[in-house]
This record gives sequence, C-alpha cells and structure tokens, in this order.
Amino acid sequence: MNTLTPSNRLTPPPAENRLAPVRQIVWAAWIIMLLVSMLPNIIFTELFKQATPWLFWAKLGLLAVLIGVSYFWHVLTPLRKYLWVLAAIFGVEYLVATGTQLLVPWQRLFGGLGASFSAQMLGTQLQRFIVSLLIIGVMFLLGYRAPQFFLTRGDMRAPTRPIPWLGIKKSESWLRFGRNFAFFISLGTLIFLIIGGRPSLESLGRALPLLPLVLLFASLNAFNEEMTYRASLLAPLENVVGYKHALGITAAFFGLGHFYGVPYGLVGVAMATFLGWLLGKAMLETRGFCWSWLIHFLQDVLIFSFMAIGSIVPGG
Repeated sequence: MNTLTPSNRLTPPPAENRLAPVRQIVWAAWIIMLLVSMLPNIIFTELFKQATPWLFWAKLGLLAVLIGVSYFWHVLTPLRKYLWVLAAIFGVEYLVATGTQLLVPWQRLFGGLGASFSAQMLGTQLQRFIVSLLIIGVMFLLGYRAPQFFLTRGDMRAPTRPIPWLGIKKSESWLRFGRNFAFFISLGTLIFLIIGGRPSLESLGRALPLLPLVLLFASLNAFNEEMTYRASLLAPLENVVGYKHALGITAAFFGLGHFYGVPYGLVGVAMATFLGWLLGKAMLETRGFCWSWLIHFLQDVLIFSFMAIGSIVPGG
C-alpha cells in the first residue's frame, strides 16, 4: 500500500499560480487589442498620410477569422468571448451609425451642416446609447449576468489595492480614494482644456445656459463609454489574463481611442490611458459601475462645457 507522508503528499499549487494566465494568452490578448485599436489608424494617417476607411473592414475581418480559429487553437480558446465582444462593438457601432444615417427624420433632427451643438451632441449620444443597450444584450447572450459585467452599483466603500508607483502603499476605502482622485483628475482635465482652448471669460459665461444639456450629455456619454469600452471588455478578460493585464489592455484601448478625441494627441492618449486604468481599477475593486461612471461624468462635464462654447474640438 502506498501511503503519502506530509513530505511527499501531492498538494495543489498555490491559488496565485493556478490562476496565473498563460503567457501566450496574455500576449495574444495584447496583440489583438493593438491591432483592432486606433493604433493602425494613427500610424497610417500620421506617418503615411493615408485615408483609412478600409481599416474598419480589415479589423472586423481579422476578428471574424480569429473567432473561427479560437475553436481550434488552444491559445485563443480562452479569449473567444473577448473576441466576440470586440467584434460586437465594431459591428453594432457600424449598424447603428449606418441605420441612423439612412433615417431621414433622424437626420432632420440631429444632422446637417447647420445643426447646433445641442442637436448634434444629442444625436451622437442617443446613437451611443443604442449601441450600449445592444452591447448589454450581447453580454447576456454570451452568458453573463449583470453583476458579472459590472452592471450594478458595486461597493462604494470597497478597499483599494495599493499603488506603489503612485506612492500609495496602503489600502484605503474607495469612498476616500475615489473622492480624492476625482478631484485631481478633474483638475488635470480642466488645465488641459484651458491651455488647449484658451477660452475668454465672456465665452465661459455663454456656457451657463447650456449647463443642463451638458449634464445630460455627460451622464449619457459616461454610461455609454463605460459600458461599451470598459465593462464589456473587463468581464471576459479578468479571469483569463488576470487583474493587471485586464486593466492594462482596456486602459490602452481606451487611451488610443482618444488620439483624435478630447483630450487629443499624445498628451490626450496618456491622460485617457491613465483615466481608463483608474476607471477599470474602480470597476474591478468595487465590482460595480458607480465610481467609474461618476469620475468619467465629471470629466465629461468639463469637456462638453468647453465644446459647447466652441473653445475646443475633438482632435484639437
């Protein structure tokens, strides 16, 4: 009879090792994100001065091929839901944009060269809201429950993970951490907007009557972007590539998407990447949507206020 002593008894590896992502899978997740992000568009536009409408179809085609390959190649199999979500984002955004362009009543209300900021922005945010609702539907079809893709309030007082590279070596409540970082990030956004837009005091005064609409647009945009570009991607990534890589991938994807947005350029990419990292951290640690939405909302209030007075435009 073979008896196992304490010294030779087989024991499972530590939980950290069992859950550690396979290096190939992590590399694949990063490479896929970079290939379908705005990075190829930036390279072709800025370095080669080429128009890039074909890149949309190239990215969608690549994702379709990778989804097919995921049924045969073990490296991509754990990333299949991640691939489906990326393909859904591209496909749904295209279908909604194309559909609304073909609707004459929609164009009369929200389109046209003479449309006001309020009309154009309302049309844009309604489009994105439709996309967000469809992405929520996709998440349910993929087998996720609402809390699994962070469509819940979450624990507003959850403990934070320390951030040694920011000098934060101890855990603290998200109630305190979120409040402090919301203030400092909003201050950074405001400084960027003032330097980039250089508004006059008179123009700032013109923004006050538009404040109710700005608040509406900011609340919608924060929800739309957090659901479409963060919650939907963190859900399939977290348990496959781990906390750190899930944060990094979604933050980089979000940041690269702002090269032609607001904030814009390389500075905008850096700012949006850090913000995306922080908002993803909030989602993962509170297991909910609330802190991410709130911090994002505050940035959008500032950005849309400056856009409303024509002080700043996407892409600079």
